[in-house]
Amino acid sequence: MLRLPPQLLKHPLGWVSSSYFAEGIPFALVIWVAGTMFKDMGHSDGQITLATASVGIAWSLKPLWAAFLDMFRSKRFFVLLMEVLMAALCAGVALALPFDNYFQITIAVLWMMAFASATQDICVDGIYITTLEKSDQAKYIGLQGVGWNVGRIFSTAVVVWIAGSLKEGDAHTAASAWSIAWFFGGATFIALAAWHRLALPTGSPATKVESPSAVLRGFLDTWAAFFKKEHIWGMLLFVFLFRSAEGLLLLEAPLFMQSSLEEGGLGLSLMQKSMIDGTVSTIVSLAGGMIGGAFISRFGLKRSLFFMALCLNVPNLCYVYLSWMVTPEAPLSLTTIATLVTIEKFGYSFGFVANMLYMMQQISPGRYHMTHYAYCTALMNLVLVPTQMISGHLADMMGYRYFFILVCVATIPSLFVALKAPFPRTESA
Repeated sequence: MLRLPPQLLKHPLGWVSSSYFAEGIPFALVIWVAGTMFKDMGHSDGQITLATASVGIAWSLKPLWAAFLDMFRSKRFFVLLMEVLMAALCAGVALALPFDNYFQITIAVLWMMAFASATQDICVDGIYITTLEKSDQAKYIGLQGVGWNVGRIFSTAVVVWIAGSLKEGDAHTAASAWSIAWFFGGATFIALAAWHRLALPTGSPATKVESPSAVLRGFLDTWAAFFKKEHIWGMLLFVFLFRSAEGLLLLEAPLFMQSSLEEGGLGLSLMQKSMIDGTVSTIVSLAGGMIGGAFISRFGLKRSLFFMALCLNVPNLCYVYLSWMVTPEAPLSLTTIATLVTIEKFGYSFGFVANMLYMMQQISPGRYHMTHYAYCTALMNLVLVPTQMISGHLADMMGYRYFFILVCVATIPSLFVALKAPFPRTESA
């Protein structure tokens, strides 16, 4: 039997890439793949976005229990436990689909998967921070994004492609095809848990925890310090509004691609959608983020912020064009659809870097830098939930054409806060 030497087995190249790959898979399964499945099985956009967006709250709440995990077992233990649990939950979705009340059962299982995924995120980030020296943290930071995006591609492309390819024959119904796809996702978590049992470091507590009350006091202290920062309310207004239109677009755009031509959608099959929305657009998004970071490094965040906001929001017009040009009598070519979708994805990921850097450089610095950055990301995602939840109902009510015009109108607050955002800290750029 081939045995890897310990220094190779434990090398960060292996466990950093695989652990962030494991982070990307469940997020995409819950947020995007489940919606694709429900749409394929005949549910309305309103039903889908209301249910799946609410599940996303779990990732925004993870600061509430993050500090308590170190009191019980190692970070590595919780990563392995959550991966095995998520494998079981994938199987739970697969087994629920043949039942009449599968929708309610599946949403309940997805809630559990979201909390398991959020717990895994906490512990993987903790292992990264407490195991690697600062120089190595900077060295391998790029692997985080690559690993996470490959995990997203795996879910939105591979898992969806499996369901689509099985459906194309006559041997499988939609329910049985999706069951097999979810079982495949569960098997992947088992494989990751087996690998991480060998390769993943234990991680060490960031601070020695004495009691639950000490954890609670520390938690309250960090929140109090957060709201005492100079210009905090103006900076939070930026965080809340910079992605004002994204909440409407994030879940609804993929459903628009999948909707039939008669419903005003693009009429993509599962396999076509897995290629365009799952593979090509994700790779382009990764490139957009890297180029956006280089752009800010060259010109500085304050000088480039409004331009980044334009890049984030103006490409939403691509969906306006798609929705108004497509008709049942004249479907659009895959080349046209893929081109416009990737333009929007590139622009979004290019501009979104500004949001992350603003939180990192202007809001978070101080005694609790890492914790305050976690609070920022949690709040940023939490404010998207209401617009995500209503996006499907708005699209059902207005139709896709006028819905995407509304999305463009909703970008105005983003452009306003990009002009008015406070910069209490000087930039080194």
